[in-house]
Amino acid sequence: MTARITQDEIKKQLEYCSELKEHFSYLDHPLAMVDTYGCQQNEADSEKIRGYLAEMGFAFTQDEFAADIIVINTCAVREHAEMRVLGNVGALNHTKKAKPDQIIAVCGCMVQQEHMTNKIKMSYPVVDMVFGPHELWRFPELLEEHLIRKRRIFATEKSSGAIAEGIPLRRDGKVKAWISIMYGCNNFCTYCIVPYVRGRERSRRPEDIVSEARQLVAEGYKDITVLGQNVNSYGKDLDCGVDFADLLAMINDIPGDFILRFMTSHPKDATEKLFRTMAQCGKCAHHIHLPVQSGNDTVLKRMNRNYTSADYLDKVALAREYMPDLVITTDIIVGFPGETDEQFEDTLKLCREVGYDAMFIFIYSKRLGTPAATMPDPFTREEKQVRFDKLTALSNEISGRKHRAYIGKTLRVLIDGETGKDEYNLSARTNGGRLVHLKGSPELIGSFREVKITDGNTWALYGEMEDA
Repeated sequence: MTARITQDEIKKQLEYCSELKEHFSYLDHPLAMVDTYGCQQNEADSEKIRGYLAEMGFAFTQDEFAADIIVINTCAVREHAEMRVLGNVGALNHTKKAKPDQIIAVCGCMVQQEHMTNKIKMSYPVVDMVFGPHELWRFPELLEEHLIRKRRIFATEKSSGAIAEGIPLRRDGKVKAWISIMYGCNNFCTYCIVPYVRGRERSRRPEDIVSEARQLVAEGYKDITVLGQNVNSYGKDLDCGVDFADLLAMINDIPGDFILRFMTSHPKDATEKLFRTMAQCGKCAHHIHLPVQSGNDTVLKRMNRNYTSADYLDKVALAREYMPDLVITTDIIVGFPGETDEQFEDTLKLCREVGYDAMFIFIYSKRLGTPAATMPDPFTREEKQVRFDKLTALSNEISGRKHRAYIGKTLRVLIDGETGKDEYNLSARTNGGRLVHLKGSPELIGSFREVKITDGNTWALYGEMEDA
């Protein structure tokens, strides 16, 4: 049974926010900075942190020297992200010297690892607060405890996690929004730290998700992405008879003009029902991010992915039967411990066969505490880089070819922002999530437009509005 934080407990956190607002009233214009690393789930978590801070009376800045509170929300998926975080935390020595009362907090997945918490405790005295994903819901309480006791706070106890509804949110922008539908992961891929830092899979109730989506549509959001470590597992811990495909259909039925997207799908749990529902739901984007990780069955087994390359290709073929215009993107790890050149060639073969619209390629990063971290790994970083470059070249070739095929077509796009460039000053997304650069008035942001594609390269499409 999934643990749930009571509304009385959330009400108590909001009372702490009121007390903290009074405490910080000595500041003329209290400012907070929230710096986020990693995936969209971290972005969604940061919206909750900003929501709490707004309740405390804070406005927001990206200037670390101006901020009275800095919260760094971290990622643990790859070592590179952790090193960036630690480098940036160390640089905050300068801001704290200039502003001695500044409060610095580090939260998120990275600090849920005991060795990283100890490293911050011993080597980064500039940090006042550390809390993991399971403690985010009581951020106001932890902040008040720090202020009252005048000591450093470390809240990173191991936990299976809980669901907390009713935390205030402060979103960036008015076009795109994320909705977390579940938390945690039960898959335990041998290279991945996520199940250890985010806990077991736990789903929000469908009525709470649909209510949040309905509110977003009412507020004018046009691009809504539902999030989970493995959205295809949604509802397995609930006794309500609603699976992920059902949930998509429920959100699709909300009146309004918007695009519905989701991240991320695990191939082993992607079903025909899901593909059929995507095809039938007019607001659901014909895009699926389906991480394959490797095209070799031996490597997939050692990764504990629970499917074969043939299984994966069958699902891709089935999905395309339902949606011939389907955009498929993926994640791939090169240089997994023990992967041979021959096994890597199987990955290249699979990628050519699928013809991904985009690939997100990573060189294997050892994560302490995962089974893969102890596997023999005889290949050098330089050898793995050769594979990375080869796969990147293939990805660019396929993507460029696919983008050129759009030239001359007219597509409905959502204009979602500005590029900062003079010639093509607006950015937009197709139903399948392809980036389109346009010329036009910033007043068009948040609107759907018919666009004729005039050019394309590896990374983007270029178009002209037909109804401008």
